[in-house]
Amino acid sequence: MQEVSLQFEQAEDYRTREAFKTLRSNIEFCGGDVKIVAVTSCTPNEGKSSIAMEMAKAFAEAGNKTMLIDADMRKSVLMGRYRTGAVKLGLTHCLIGKAEYPDVICSTNINNLYMTFSGPVPPNPSELLGGERFLSILKVLRNSFDYVIIDTPPLGSVIDAAVAAKNCDGTVLVIENNAVSYKFVQTVKGQLDKTGSRILGVVLNKVDMDGKGYYGHYGRYYGKYYGKYYGKYGEESSN
Repeated sequence: MQEVSLQFEQAEDYRTREAFKTLRSNIEFCGGDVKIVAVTSCTPNEGKSSIAMEMAKAFAEAGNKTMLIDADMRKSVLMGRYRTGAVKLGLTHCLIGKAEYPDVICSTNINNLYMTFSGPVPPNPSELLGGERFLSILKVLRNSFDYVIIDTPPLGSVIDAAVAAKNCDGTVLVIENNAVSYKFVQTVKGQLDKTGSRILGVVLNKVDMDGKGYYGHYGRYYGKYYGKYYGKYGEESSN
């Protein structure tokens, strides 16, 4: 098993930590059969990879053995943003038969949190995510981990997320505040519906919680950006 140390840009404030605890709790209340969760967005740069990481960390910190899979094989964010340490093998190596899955897993410096990074960019990400090998990996992980969080590409750009989501127990859609039209979101929702994917809820991201206007840079104001979690599509959760 590979080993990596995860580095975060800055310490989270209390409000951010509590927001992700609420998100974790809402997913837990979706039912005991929800163990494999895809995370996607409509467009790039809405913050889905950061949400996926923080979700996985929240589950791990609660004592759940958690796997975070970087399935955004076209343009991985997780590899460059959080990792320190060599990662020789990734998801791509496994999906093309160049490595066994246990060899591409990384243990991290966060208790109970394990990761699989994307690996080299393949010419056929959709086919790999829709193939039998990826499905068999998920079956093994279901029996080995309490929760599996899968960071997938933006669904408004490529179809990869819908292909992966159909084999998951549910999908969380990340939407950037004041950046995506209602019609576009409905189109993306429709793509998920066609695959039969269960939409667990929506994370409204990059919200100015202090009422001082909209900020355009995610990393600098991270603590202020986590907005509201919606337990049902279009309805604010009361949990």
